[in-house]
Amino acid sequence: MKASKLIETKPVGGLKLQPKFLNAALKIKTSLFPVALLKNLKIIEKQLGRVKTVRNGPRTIDLDILLYGDRIMHTRDLIIPHPRMFKRDFVIRSLSKII
Repeated sequence: MKASKLIETKPVGGLKLQPKFLNAALKIKTSLFPVALLKNLKIIEKQLGRVKTVRNGPRTIDLDILLYGDRIMHTRDLIIPHPRMFKRDFVIRSLSKII
């Protein structure tokens, strides 16, 4: 439905010498419930070559659910709203362009 511009940022945490990240936010419409959407996002990450190594380390792609309408949820695998989104300026800047 909408996409923010790409924002290049320095990594937060992870390895000291790693490339900058490209970040963006998308607003989508889906019939999937949040947990099913997350499972599909993880499949897409794997198809695009994502391999989990170092936490916050370099990666080909990282897809997160930041918001899901006005839903609030907290499970072992998924927290909505995303728990760290307000701590990351690039997330708020990206979200402000699509909401």
